[in-house]
Amino acid sequence: MYEKDGNKYFVVDSHMHYWDASPQNWVAGQEQYAKGWIECFHAYQGLGPPETHWSIEHFQKYSEDDLMKDVFEDGYVDVAVFQPTYLKEWYADGFNTTERNGALSEKHPGKFIVNTRWDPREGSKGLEELAANVERWGSIGVKLYTAEWRDGSRGWTLKDPEAYEYLQKCQELGIKNIHVHKGPTIWPLDKDAFDVSDVDHAATDFPELNFIVEHVGLPRIEDFCFMATQEPNVYAGLSVVIGGFMHARPKFFAKVMGELLFWVGEDKMTFGSDYGIWEPKWQVEGFVDWDYPSEEFSDYPRVNTDTKRKILGLNAAKLYGIEVPEECRLSGEGTPAAQDDAALVTEGATV
Repeated sequence: MYEKDGNKYFVVDSHMHYWDASPQNWVAGQEQYAKGWIECFHAYQGLGPPETHWSIEHFQKYSEDDLMKDVFEDGYVDVAVFQPTYLKEWYADGFNTTERNGALSEKHPGKFIVNTRWDPREGSKGLEELAANVERWGSIGVKLYTAEWRDGSRGWTLKDPEAYEYLQKCQELGIKNIHVHKGPTIWPLDKDAFDVSDVDHAATDFPELNFIVEHVGLPRIEDFCFMATQEPNVYAGLSVVIGGFMHARPKFFAKVMGELLFWVGEDKMTFGSDYGIWEPKWQVEGFVDWDYPSEEFSDYPRVNTDTKRKILGLNAAKLYGIEVPEECRLSGEGTPAAQDDAALVTEGATV
């Protein structure tokens, strides 16, 4: 929980990781990709304040103690949502797996929500694994990585018939939150595999599922906004938006936030630190203090304490059924993340 000027903010970090990218985990013969991947991640950390930068060795494999201190003790996070990314083409035990995340969750009850993942190229075996993970970890969300390499394939889309089979299975298993990585390219993955257009198809055909587009499709922010405003079950996951731009590109950050607030609305935006790329502490503090830097942004919706409460935790709490302390709830009327509030823009305004 974070408190500033008498206001309390319940913080849900809805996008974070516990990875192992150390050389000992690199697949023999694929070292260039394993090394290049984590070095690209590490370069993104450079967009945060200098005092928050880590050495590459620490970045490759941080400890349990590091995570608990950075996220919960120092970072104000009340509940964190693990978002796995396997990358087993390059990392022998996986980069950031459901099992690794789940084991840490069991040691710290009440701190974590364990999401799992799936890849439609895994066929019936993958469907069995998905069901087993839901039973084992109680997952009600998944993280999808459409650009991941597998057996010579360099990506897939949510429009694939095999992906629809998995989305149907999600509904059967009680999974309701579909987090899809659609954002900046990480070497050596292909930029086109991160295109947001396939989310449009799936969101229309699966209205009972929530599609949280992580990294809001950057740099395709316009494509995302125009799609998300017409799809009531599409949400903006702000990992990378805050961590990548609030400090390094404040004017660009203001533009992106303004577009999201105008088109998508404050009820469909969720905070994610993207730990361990960036620590949540400076992101939470900076966002609570944030406002547009000049009159140049006067045609965007204004932000207030309730706006920031929704984005930092209340919207994600609604999506995941997390109980919020009374003192951190909204001061006025309204329900965060309510699908019936997600409407097309009318008369120059959005809700």
